[in-house]
Amino acid sequence: MPDYSLEEQYDGLVAGVDEVGRGPLAGPVVAAAVVFRVLPSPLLSGMLDDSKKLTVRRREKAYDALLADETVCAALGAASVPEIDRLNIGQACHLAMQRAMYRLAEELGEWPVAALIDGNRAPKLPCRVETVIKGDGKSLSIAAASILAKVVRDRLMTRLAVRYGDYGWERNAGYGTAHHLTGLKEEGITLHHRRSFAPVKQMIAAKVHAA
Repeated sequence: MPDYSLEEQYDGLVAGVDEVGRGPLAGPVVAAAVVFRVLPSPLLSGMLDDSKKLTVRRREKAYDALLADETVCAALGAASVPEIDRLNIGQACHLAMQRAMYRLAEELGEWPVAALIDGNRAPKLPCRVETVIKGDGKSLSIAAASILAKVVRDRLMTRLAVRYGDYGWERNAGYGTAHHLTGLKEEGITLHHRRSFAPVKQMIAAKVHAA
């Protein structure tokens, strides 16, 4: 379970940053940045973990608890499908994280002394940056960010599924499941699909070749 030991190594506010949506074939990348102004309560801490390990119900409960806690400051950032295709997915993830951090700094009225970034690569930020591999299972701040980002992105893909009902986005969040791939073959590519990702890119190339 994540704890607060990494944050306590710094003297001042520390942000946890994570992104969701690196692997899907459709939809944006969403990042969140979270600061606990005081040590998280045991009740809140017990709700937080790597968002992938939590059930939908537990994620939603943790999401609501984070938003209701006045000691928590959080912000979101995203990178669009065109930005993903133009920059590449790695740079788009960094862009989403940067946007989340700049918005967090605006909310706080100052920059955190440090940002804990999930993974082994970090965006450029005007504060100290520490990368933490599998950080959403180690740091409470990163775990909180992973939960916020995942809930927001999953809700977005569920809303998009109302208009694009043949791809199963309300269940697969845009990942390349069998249902999604079948929808691509039968219904074609939407404006929300990432054209730089292999299955979609291959479909476009096949159409061009056939023409």
